[in-house]
Amino acid sequence: MSDPMIAVFLLGCLLLCLSAGLWVAISLGSIALLALSLFSNAPAGLVMATTLWGHSHSWALTALPLFILMGEILLRSRLSQDMFDGLAPWLGRAPGRLLHVNVFGCAIFAAVSGSSAATAATIGRMSVPELTKRGYPESLILGTLAGSATLGLLIPPSIILIVYGVATEQSIARLFIAGVGPGILLIGLFAGYVAVRAWMNPDLIPTEARQFSFRERLSASRNLLPVGLLILGVIGSIYTGLASPTDAAALGVVLATLLAWLSGSFSWKLLIEALMSATRTSCMIAFILLGAAYLSVAMGFTGLPRNLASWIAAMDLSVTALLLALTLFFVVLGCFLDGISVVVLTTSIIMPMIQAVGIDPLWFGIYLVVVVEMSQITPPVGFNLFVIQGMTGINIMRVAQAAFPFFLLLLLGVVLITVFPGIVTYPPSLMGR
Repeated sequence: MSDPMIAVFLLGCLLLCLSAGLWVAISLGSIALLALSLFSNAPAGLVMATTLWGHSHSWALTALPLFILMGEILLRSRLSQDMFDGLAPWLGRAPGRLLHVNVFGCAIFAAVSGSSAATAATIGRMSVPELTKRGYPESLILGTLAGSATLGLLIPPSIILIVYGVATEQSIARLFIAGVGPGILLIGLFAGYVAVRAWMNPDLIPTEARQFSFRERLSASRNLLPVGLLILGVIGSIYTGLASPTDAAALGVVLATLLAWLSGSFSWKLLIEALMSATRTSCMIAFILLGAAYLSVAMGFTGLPRNLASWIAAMDLSVTALLLALTLFFVVLGCFLDGISVVVLTTSIIMPMIQAVGIDPLWFGIYLVVVVEMSQITPPVGFNLFVIQGMTGINIMRVAQAAFPFFLLLLLGVVLITVFPGIVTYPPSLMGR
């Protein structure tokens, strides 16, 4: 059997396992076991034991549960409501008015949560009832929330960037810095879209009954101080080199707990709930990563990634053609899997191909995250769509339809970072100077 046929066979078996309802981690491990048994002479059981043991104590991965815990604490505190109260007075006169609260609120919360679903749930819990009450169109409320919440995957500290960094042995700090430029780009695209819609059809956007004076805006800005301090503490400590991502994650948990407690909206009960939820999420991700590590080692023993990379290199595909094919592949895969699963499923096979055509793995990590963001608002398994549906009770296809313009904006973002790769690669290059 040729290498492409082996790859198709294993992919078909994986899709069969996933469609049968098997857990992602179990599916990955099963395919690894099958690959080792059929296409190599390596002892499958011994390889499994050594791989799971060797990958179960990664120091870089320690940041993952800490950032998840930080997001869970914020989700249960009053800090997110304070953030809304601080932003609203400044955005009341902007084209699109308070719809920008979804865009900028998601961007700010993404910078302290690292999770797309947590961002959608937290900001949506505040903004959807308030904007609906004020008469904003449903499609723009849901679209700005679904699209902007995807920033939780890109703006550091990003959980998925940590996973990618661990899976591909890239510097997590450099990945974090590389995500800043594309994050700002997407914020600008989302806010620009809202402004253009407001200019084209002013009747869509209701007028604000209350106008805030400059002094009142400054006074309301005090509500942004706690979240600002948290961002400064976590992101600032990484960018200045004072702390590693893991150290910064621990600092973030301490600061989030302290600020939530001082806000008067936190309790021991909520802290225990946050710990339990973060533990469940972290264990799920760790289980997937162990299955992916076993699959990655199994692929190495079969020689499949190396041979496939040589095969693709022999096809002499241009970088553009390869990226077009991969974009379509990731979007389709994202229709059935969550973002982290997409990353851990594909990196062991895709990375040799990427390196064979000379694509920078750092740039590719950001490209991959933006494409995975697109899959977060693509039915049937767009996680942000599920979160918003569960929160509002609105049919998931209506939510997906509202989010479609933002899917196109994310696609535009992919095009821009491809045409202008310096958006991604220039900030990390400053670290080496």
